[in-house]
Amino acid sequence: MSLPSLEALLATGLPVVACARPWAQDLLSAYPLAGFVPMRGAWRADRAAVRNARRLARHGRPLGLLLPDSLSSALVFRFAGIPCAGYRDDGRSLILRWPCAKPAGPLHAVQSWYHLTRHALAQWRLPEPPPQPADELRWRIAIPHEDEAARALSRAGLASGGFVLIAPTATGLHKGRVKVWPGFDSLTRSLQARGLTVAMAPPESERQAARQTAPTALLLPPLGLGAFAALTRRAALVVCNDSGVSHLGAAAGARQITLFGVTDPARTGPWSNRAVRMGRMDAWPAAPEVLSTALDLLDTPPAA
Repeated sequence: MSLPSLEALLATGLPVVACARPWAQDLLSAYPLAGFVPMRGAWRADRAAVRNARRLARHGRPLGLLLPDSLSSALVFRFAGIPCAGYRDDGRSLILRWPCAKPAGPLHAVQSWYHLTRHALAQWRLPEPPPQPADELRWRIAIPHEDEAARALSRAGLASGGFVLIAPTATGLHKGRVKVWPGFDSLTRSLQARGLTVAMAPPESERQAARQTAPTALLLPPLGLGAFAALTRRAALVVCNDSGVSHLGAAAGARQITLFGVTDPARTGPWSNRAVRMGRMDAWPAAPEVLSTALDLLDTPPAA
């Protein structure tokens, strides 16, 4: 969801170093970054890693943009000697060089981070992007990602567009509640009864949970995040929870159904015109309704 912000920073022509969780490096491999600093959530180690950003950026006065709202992220950059722009949340106003008040009214995470990015660029007297982000994420895919996804399909005997991809897991809880739609097994069997192939490719840590949730689905080997995103684009349809898979699919331009029951579609839904959002906070969609929507989408030729 931070891709529009990243594109705006790259458009300035200045060297950009991304500081993010290690898994993000694969997803950003096609972007012309000056460097990537893995952040592991250990304060001292992250501070030392961020200090390296000055060297990687080859810039005498590096500037920081903090998309996370946490106090810890602001402290890491402050003690690494990099002045930052960021939202005022969590008592950070005195730590940030360029604090930004959150705009009034609810915003999607894409819009919120984009607003912060425009604020930072204005403070730094750098070119600002248009007032609103594009309505699609438009992720830059690397050729190795495409190749890995193609090999996975070939080994499974599947063709692009010849299968439905489900993602029947979601890690963690949201306010103590499970984020997994309870109808994946029913949906899978109903699609299979109509002659459709249903596949899934969960990460190794979630394979057992995926088997239990949808035991009859074709289980593909785990893929890297970039290759998995490429796989979502090759599926006729992706059906997933409101999770990382939904955002990967949105970034890759996949046609998808994202299912909600404990989170807010307006805040965390996929930033995509090719996604159908079903359910709402506190109300999962019924399995027959999801099946009907899936069949309608599968009967409709995808947009060019």
